[in-house]
Amino acid sequence: MKKITKIIVGISILLLLPLTVLTGCGSSGKTIKVGIMGGDKRIWQPIAQELKHKGINLQLVSFSDYSQPNAALQNHEIDLNSFQHEAFLDNWNKAHHSNIVSIGKTFFSPLALYSTKVKNIQDLKKGASIALPNDPTNEGRALYLLKSAGLITLKNTPLPTVKDVTSNKLNLKLNPLNAAQTPRALSDQDGAIVNAGYALDAKLNAKDVIYKEKVNKDSAPYINLIATNKDEKNKKEYQEIVKAYQSAANKKRIAEVYKGQYIPAWDAKW
Repeated sequence: MKKITKIIVGISILLLLPLTVLTGCGSSGKTIKVGIMGGDKRIWQPIAQELKHKGINLQLVSFSDYSQPNAALQNHEIDLNSFQHEAFLDNWNKAHHSNIVSIGKTFFSPLALYSTKVKNIQDLKKGASIALPNDPTNEGRALYLLKSAGLITLKNTPLPTVKDVTSNKLNLKLNPLNAAQTPRALSDQDGAIVNAGYALDAKLNAKDVIYKEKVNKDSAPYINLIATNKDEKNKKEYQEIVKAYQSAANKKRIAEVYKGQYIPAWDAKW
């Protein structure tokens, strides 16, 4: 009888051993879904592989339009997202009465004016057509880019639209479009202001950039971030994900993959 008891105890220990090992690895068994724009997989896939060793199963969910990842986060279809800058998030929260918060900075991607028609911004002719993103924060940002280039002046407002242009010395035709459509607009416009993510996805040629946003203290509102719903911001797994993103290895990876189009900014001192 004692032998049988010892055998049963031994089998029980063996059956429990895998569970003990898994618990020791810190695995919760839960998949954490992160919403990203398609081109950012090049950075996030290696991070997902690294996090597996910490028992975190990261599932990347790709979106094609800026209006989608925050809605998915609000609806709890995803747990985190990483696609937007602070100015975009602030505007989204106000417009949608949401409580999405940043849990960590990622990178800054300078906005750029592309053209396949001219080689220099000084070569733009009167009446030239320029496409620009039409979401509130990026439209305003694009207009400030044209202002910094000396092409237009604006009313003093944080989120200007084309209606706030007060002077336009070349009488540029400013055409707001969905941000995802701006790369295609280069075929029939004299220029297009394109967010870096969409420029990378569309494989736009860096040689076609005729003017680029400066990197300085004014860039702060446009630093991208990792975001989640406010009531979940302190989850330990999320902090591990931020830590993995903000590593020295990932900083090097961003530099290699994006060649200056994305600039690591979690420790920026501009």
